[in-house]
Amino acid sequence: MAPKRTPSFNSKTFLAQVGGGKTILSCRKNHILFAQGDTADAVFYILEGEVRLTVVSKHGKEAIVAILKPASFFGEACLTGQVLRLEAATAVGVAKIVRIGKTAMIQVLHDEPTFSELFLTYLLARNIRIQEDLVDQLFNSSEKRLARILLLMANFGKEGKPKPVIVKISQEMLAEMIGTTRSRVSFFMNKFRKLGFIEYNSRLHEGLQVHSSLLNVVLHD
Repeated sequence: MAPKRTPSFNSKTFLAQVGGGKTILSCRKNHILFAQGDTADAVFYILEGEVRLTVVSKHGKEAIVAILKPASFFGEACLTGQVLRLEAATAVGVAKIVRIGKTAMIQVLHDEPTFSELFLTYLLARNIRIQEDLVDQLFNSSEKRLARILLLMANFGKEGKPKPVIVKISQEMLAEMIGTTRSRVSFFMNKFRKLGFIEYNSRLHEGLQVHSSLLNVVLHD
């Protein structure tokens, strides 16, 4: 009799099930997953919704590091010896998040090459994004930075169809993300709307609509 085959490991199934050091958190808007200074003892994965990463300076000034979408990992610095969280993670809206304990995460990375490849691919892609963000911050105008962040949030440039409607986001939050003032963001948003690059009015109850024509702002020298 042929030996019984062990079912192949499925990363999506692993991330969607509880047990083995994993829990699934159903989060409401503004649910704090961890605060700056908390013990770093787990890695998180977004099944549904979005998560905002922020840092607060010694003088109390808050800055947004990133807004993460579904299929994103975060909190992985605990795997490299980070003892305390250097940032805070908060659900932007309703979200479903997988919490994977540090020990369980190390074990699955060691035992399952498929999962290790998924995790490594994500980290490499995010590293590239961080480099692009740095170049954007150093060399591009605030108008271009705003256009780029709106396009990224609307999923332009990614595989699959672009997502034309993004979640509601305040101008204050956008100003923090691109390093400028709210008044400048308001000026550029009105400009983009008049040019037909974006829409945000009472008919768009789901949020802000971004058109591919906004790429003209990013590509124009």
